[in-house]
Amino acid sequence: MSAFSDALSVTSSGLKAQSQRLRTLAENIANADTPGYRRKTIPFTSQPESSSELTRVVPGKVSLDRKELAQIYDPGHPLADGSGHYLGSNVDLLIELADAREAQRSYEANLKMFEQTRQMSSGLLDLLRR
Repeated sequence: MSAFSDALSVTSSGLKAQSQRLRTLAENIANADTPGYRRKTIPFTSQPESSSELTRVVPGKVSLDRKELAQIYDPGHPLADGSGHYLGSNVDLLIELADAREAQRSYEANLKMFEQTRQMSSGLLDLLRR
């Protein structure tokens, strides 16, 4: 049964990592029009298990994208300077939506593996009961 628990452990770490990534992407999308907002990114790192040969996925520290903020011309905006410009955000909605789709697919793949592992474990227990 150790192989089943190992598989569940690995897939659950993937589920947690992708859900945190989706939360970060949702925050970026929600703040795309917020002046001065910097896009947040979250890297993934691999963490070997000390008791086995498994490697888990662990989300790293959230960091800010250092890309320049967009200069937006709107002289009527309260944040506009003397030239009529203010700093927008550096969030590109197309990139955020593509990343969200990728994270969603990865989450679904991990969930499918979790469900299949659980079904195999249940099937094995049914066989052992006979």
